[in-house]
Amino acid sequence: MAITFNVDEIFEMAEEIERNGARFYREAANNSGDADARKLFLEMAAMEDGHEKIFAGMRRELTAEMKEPVTYDPDNQVAHYLQTMADFHGMEGKVAPNQKFTGKESPEEVLRAALQAEKNSIAFYVGIKDFVPDKKGKDKIQGIIIEEMVHVSTIGSKLQAMKK
Repeated sequence: MAITFNVDEIFEMAEEIERNGARFYREAANNSGDADARKLFLEMAAMEDGHEKIFAGMRRELTAEMKEPVTYDPDNQVAHYLQTMADFHGMEGKVAPNQKFTGKESPEEVLRAALQAEKNSIAFYVGIKDFVPDKKGKDKIQGIIIEEMVHVSTIGSKLQAMKK
C-alpha cells in the first residue's frame, strides 16, 4: 500500500516540527552561559513559535475535503508515522542530525546550523508534497515551503550582519 497524506496531516506535522525546534532553542538558551548566545537562542525559539502560528492559521483555512482521510486507517498508523517523522525530522535544534547543541556554540555557529536546518526542511516538504493527492491540498504545501524560505532569508541576513 502506498503512503499518502492529506494536507491537514502535513500541517499537523509541520506544527509539531516547529514546536520541537522552539522547545530545543529555549532549552539551549537556559543552558547557555553566554548572554549573546542566549539572546540568539531565544530569538530562534520565537521564530519557530511564529512559524507554528502561521502554519496553524494556514491549517484552519483548509477545506473539509482537504481534511478528509486519504486512506482507510483503523489503527491510526498514519498519525503515528507523522508523529515519528516530526519527532525525528531534519536538524532543527541540532548541530547535525545526531548531535544536539551544547550551549557553548557561538551565535554564528547557531545561525549556520539553523540555516542548514531550514534548507533541510524545504527539501523535506518538497519531497513529501508528492505524497499528497491534488484534491487533498497538495498546492497548500507550497505555503509551508515559502515560509521556510522566509526563514532562510532571515537567517542569511543575520549571518551577513555578523560579518560586518
